[in-house]
Amino acid sequence: MKKHNKAECNIRQPGFVLVILACAALIFASGCEELAKKEAFYTIKVKPEQTREIQTLKLEPKADVNKPADANKSAQKEIKLSIEQCRAMTLSNNLDLKVQLIEPAIAAKQVGAEEAKFESAFFSNINYNSIKQPSSVLADQASAYKSMTVDVGVQVPLQTGGTVKFDLADNKTESGYDPFFPVSYTATGSLSISQPLLRGAGKRANTHSIRILEYQRQITNAMTKLEVIRVLANADRGYWRLYAARKELEVRQQEYELAQAQLEQTKRMVALGEKAAVETVRSEAGVAERLDGIIKAKKALQDRERELKQILNETGLGIDSPVTVVPMTEPDPVRYEIEKPRMMASAVENRMEMLQLELQIAQDTSTVDYYKNQALPLVTLDYTYNMNGLGVTRNDAYDMMSARNFENNIVGVQVVVPLGNEAAKNRLMEAYYRKRQRLSSKQNRQRMIETEVMGAIEQLEANWQSILAGRQNSILAGRLYEAEKRQYELGLRTSTDVLDQQAKFANAQSSEIRALTEYQIAQVDLAYATGTLLGAAKIRWEPIVPDVHGMEAK
Repeated sequence: MKKHNKAECNIRQPGFVLVILACAALIFASGCEELAKKEAFYTIKVKPEQTREIQTLKLEPKADVNKPADANKSAQKEIKLSIEQCRAMTLSNNLDLKVQLIEPAIAAKQVGAEEAKFESAFFSNINYNSIKQPSSVLADQASAYKSMTVDVGVQVPLQTGGTVKFDLADNKTESGYDPFFPVSYTATGSLSISQPLLRGAGKRANTHSIRILEYQRQITNAMTKLEVIRVLANADRGYWRLYAARKELEVRQQEYELAQAQLEQTKRMVALGEKAAVETVRSEAGVAERLDGIIKAKKALQDRERELKQILNETGLGIDSPVTVVPMTEPDPVRYEIEKPRMMASAVENRMEMLQLELQIAQDTSTVDYYKNQALPLVTLDYTYNMNGLGVTRNDAYDMMSARNFENNIVGVQVVVPLGNEAAKNRLMEAYYRKRQRLSSKQNRQRMIETEVMGAIEQLEANWQSILAGRQNSILAGRLYEAEKRQYELGLRTSTDVLDQQAKFANAQSSEIRALTEYQIAQVDLAYATGTLLGAAKIRWEPIVPDVHGMEAK
């Protein structure tokens, strides 16, 4: 038998251990190289003056400051848009929707990440020991040994809360003080199970976090649907407000043209001596006043157009684009017969806020069950089964282990009972209170929705009555204007009387236009209050899954 030095001994590492070490070194080296090539850290440097200095606004005076505005000036390019095209553009391009439609994809990934907690895991441990220690207090003698242990296995988390582990350990030991077996090999195969019996036991308790995130994903979907409804409803409102603004501008331009015609007629009558010269001044003042009305109407039209362009976000139709949007869909005022109880019940069923509360109550119920489980004592059952092998060579050790002549069976129970358990009790009561609060919120939300629907129905009816009143007022104001105009031509009225009645006629036309558009908007509001949309076609949204391949920190 070959002698070994007690103070020093050599160990031959297994070939597969060297392979593992080499692979680990390659992975580490490649990762370092990747980090060296590409900086994956986002940094930004802000200059102090950027946050501490406030710049001044510089405005350049315009040369033609006294040039009058052109009342009939129009845009060079127009785009005609129906309300259906408006909705389609909004669905395709609206930035708020693009942001919101990514949320469901994020929520789905969060659920997937939580579900992965039950994935199996491979583990490996490599330990090398070199020990030299004195063997006697009377002599300068030392014993030494070296060992290499490689441990590999698979760990499987269970949805019941337990863990199953398969383990294979390979050990080589060189002893400097054992003259008979200086080198020995040990092989151990084991199966171990650890399972909680009370706290943390059961599929429902261990899938609680997944269930919460799944409910949250559904809440995100509901809120995304609500955002789609909100954006499309805003697009409809913006469309009709733009329609009203364009019609208002047409009314003011017509009023200006009538005032201009009144001025020309007055000038002719003054030249013929039929009217006093002061009538010309009165007519000119009326024209100037109408010009100011056109300027204000144009500004309102620009505001409404910019709001709709922002919602549409269409290429070539930005908020700074000179293109004018011309609504082509005309209001279609139809009086509707509405069953209020059915409408309110439909709203409670369709509104995403109610669905959100239902899902939150489901979350609260799951949380209550989870904290009930967490209030139980901790009782854990552990079982381990080992197959052992020992030999002067590795093959001998594995042969002995495979023969299963040396087996271990270890069973243990661990019990932990909190004294008082106040933390768990308080968390459970908090979950109960939160669920009760949510149930009260559900009832309150239902009453609010019913009130909102009732208000929308009443507003729709009131706007219909406004259409009838506005139409009658516009007809009568037009007749009075014609009458005042004839009285002026006969010398019984002044130009001021005609201009005043003309302004009333224009205001009556504006009121009629507002009544028509507000009736259309009231229909949009009623649809929104019931969790629906206007239009003949149903709308189905799909989440946006961003393409992250090739993304780099900027």
